[in-house]
Amino acid sequence: MKSNRRNFIKKSAAVALGAMAFSAKSYANIIGANDKIRVGVVGFSDRFKYSLFPAFTHHYQKSNFDIVAVSDLWKKRREEGQAFLKEKLGHDIQACVNNDELYKIKDLDAVIISTADFQHAIHTIEAVKAGCDAYTEKPFAETMEDNRAALKAVKESGKIVQIGSQRRSGNNYHAAAEFIQAGKFGPIVMVELSWNVNQPGRWRRPALVAELREQDTDWKRFLLNRPFENFDPRKYLEYRLFWPYSSGMPGQWMSHQIDTVHWFTGLKHPRSVVANGGVYIWKDGRRNWDTTTAVFDYGAEDGSSGFQVTFSSRMGNGDENPAEIYYSNGGELNLNTNKVTPRGGMQENHAKAMNLHANLLPETDITVSAEKVVASAVTGGDVLTSNHMLNWMQSVRNRTQPNAPVEAGYYHSIATIMTNAAARTGEKVTFDEKTQEVMAGGKVFKY
Repeated sequence: MKSNRRNFIKKSAAVALGAMAFSAKSYANIIGANDKIRVGVVGFSDRFKYSLFPAFTHHYQKSNFDIVAVSDLWKKRREEGQAFLKEKLGHDIQACVNNDELYKIKDLDAVIISTADFQHAIHTIEAVKAGCDAYTEKPFAETMEDNRAALKAVKESGKIVQIGSQRRSGNNYHAAAEFIQAGKFGPIVMVELSWNVNQPGRWRRPALVAELREQDTDWKRFLLNRPFENFDPRKYLEYRLFWPYSSGMPGQWMSHQIDTVHWFTGLKHPRSVVANGGVYIWKDGRRNWDTTTAVFDYGAEDGSSGFQVTFSSRMGNGDENPAEIYYSNGGELNLNTNKVTPRGGMQENHAKAMNLHANLLPETDITVSAEKVVASAVTGGDVLTSNHMLNWMQSVRNRTQPNAPVEAGYYHSIATIMTNAAARTGEKVTFDEKTQEVMAGGKVFKY
């Protein structure tokens, strides 16, 4: 009955609107408040199983959402995903060998995409062209070609896409954004970002690598638009270690943190980036660095204002306590402590010597709730991800823009691609606004 009703309304709306794109209001009428939102899973990954799915289960019943299918190229994960979801949700789940099969499912409304880093943008294009909304994990794109194509497809479709930048659903981050944007902090003079771990097995999957056989997956479909290479189970399962399947640290970690810079300041991308680093510790055949430092120049294009951002990450020493510290001339805003303090601000004696006024910031607590960033991909459903999933569900239902719309993904991808270009070429990398291309050594950065 419900399926017939939905089909009837869709056909009626299509006749009435002809070739015109649905408005948010008209589409809200198509997916009514009593209609269940049917979701497909694109990629049964650890990220989905241990973080996105727990976040989904926190809200799916009250929001009237349900998962009906899982698509994964690898037979093992496809079958595991089907069994896992059937057990957790209490009903049958359709297992799809690829996304072509997934999008043939009747009345599929939305998908959760948690595939390999380089696949996110292309899988988002597939989703919106199939008429589905999407929750897409970050990084959104690893090349500007994919980035531009995905932005265009999403904007033309009018579909709701939430980028998995869950800081945008954190109350403390919203409080920090409001504090800075209200002018209370003063002009930013520096931002320090860091993300350090000491985990030899991070992004490694040796047990799974030993199980993966080429005949049990679709290697050519996995590669999508990347240059052909012979089948390699490490690149399939440990893709975060191998460019061009992932940029590694920039795409996995920096994309979260640089997104807050764009959000808080309204700036879309760096003016330039330089980077240095290498594989210093874990010499296990990986292509992507285990130690990275990148320096960004941000500000007005005419050079009238500006500040530096640094990102540093190492995999040989660290407690995985990512730091984001914003500095002004009057003090600092620390997103680990959720406090604004006068630390480092201009003192009275130094100001007086130069006929200036001391501008020390008052001690301010920007903590709105007890939530904390949980950095690991295996979190059991941290608060930020739970909030972010709920925001997506509400946006899908109400046809309103989510906290991290597609533009957020587009802009963080520019920064991560610029960082990767600087790391790969050793050049000072810039961005061409006119062509929307990343430039390294006067040339467009590709692979």
